[in-house]
Amino acid sequence: MKQELKSLPKTLAEDVACNLVMVARLLDSEPEQAYAYAKVAFRLASRVPAVREALGFAAYGTERYAEALAEFRAARRMTGSVELWPVMADCERGLGRPERALAMAGEPEVQKLDKAGQVEMRLVVAGARKDMGQADAAVVTLQSPELASNAVHPWTARLRYAYADALLAVGREKEAREWFAKALEADQSGSTDASDRLAELDGVEFVDALDPQADSEAEDEAEEVAEDEVVAAAPEAESAPEAESAPEGEPETDPSAFLDDPFKEPEPETETATEPATETEAESDGAVGPTKG
Repeated sequence: MKQELKSLPKTLAEDVACNLVMVARLLDSEPEQAYAYAKVAFRLASRVPAVREALGFAAYGTERYAEALAEFRAARRMTGSVELWPVMADCERGLGRPERALAMAGEPEVQKLDKAGQVEMRLVVAGARKDMGQADAAVVTLQSPELASNAVHPWTARLRYAYADALLAVGREKEAREWFAKALEADQSGSTDASDRLAELDGVEFVDALDPQADSEAEDEAEEVAEDEVVAAAPEAESAPEAESAPEGEPETDPSAFLDDPFKEPEPETETATEPATETEAESDGAVGPTKG
């Protein structure tokens, strides 16, 4: 890139370089801002291949596939390089033309790609197969010496991840889980979400503690559980007797038995004397009066 910028006046070259640096810095985290910086660089130096390539990747990152494809073609014409061939084929996929991506896989340019480029082309072809509903063919496409190798390269994690995803698409869940685990082992830069896919297969659900919506949903669930407990307890409360009945097998106590309390102090006699019951009445009643002390 530095060599290409030397053809520009120093001040202009510095301005273009600053914009290209921002494109590279924001491409993954803020693709729209990266695209804006790439457009500025394009207005300043549209004849520089590095600028056209940067704009192509920025457009690709924001799913402007037609624009990206045009910029990649322009950069390729300027340099004669085949490095952009895989991403150009993927742009065809993005435009809904997977058959063109497959056709590009059979062109002589593929043979000129280095190992990384050939792996990228294999990934694009597998994606095109899936786009066309050929899930089994996608699995076969990804089976290669690069996939079987235990060596870890910059593209290893993505290749293993794509293979795991293809296996899952054809219902081979157990094998898919193994390859997601292998992808996670090789993913040193965190370029895939293999850990999330593994958790999903294992039935584990993650909740973002900083997500207010997640907190609201948790509170709603807690309220629903509390309401369910109240509703479940209501019939039990209604069916409960107002007073506990005496234990079965024990005779009920006659309340009148407590009328004459043997521990109660005797009540003082009133001035009005009560006539003693006659002997005849006592015998007829069959009761004996209390003994006065």
